[in-house]
Amino acid sequence: MYYHVKLTREARWWTAAFVDAPGCVTQGTSQTKAIAAATEALEGWLEAHLVDGRSPPRPSKRRGTVPIEVDPQLAVAVALRWARLDAGLTQAQLATRAGVSQQQVAKLERPGANPSVATLRKIADALGARLELDLVA
Repeated sequence: MYYHVKLTREARWWTAAFVDAPGCVTQGTSQTKAIAAATEALEGWLEAHLVDGRSPPRPSKRRGTVPIEVDPQLAVAVALRWARLDAGLTQAQLATRAGVSQQQVAKLERPGANPSVATLRKIADALGARLELDLVA
């Protein structure tokens, strides 16, 4: 999963603002430092949404932007939240369909979750979705 950041130079500072993450803005003294700061800021922004029970906006690809990869564990939590909400299900309803507890679904949608592939498969099946895993070299 990637969110796209727009980099602009203002005097000696590079500003990194995310197109699809309102309010997620940071700076660095170089493009490299601005991108590193943007990666950290984005993760904090996404984590705050999940902890608050909100669904972050989905990223879109924009011209003139730099893609920032979301940590895979965090990306899974965000993707699970989106999929559940797209299906119109509460955590309890999804849990019932998947044969897991509501607490387990809640944990999967929070930062730091480390679900097994078997659990992800149960959730995907309950959502009528296909689970895809990629290892890209």
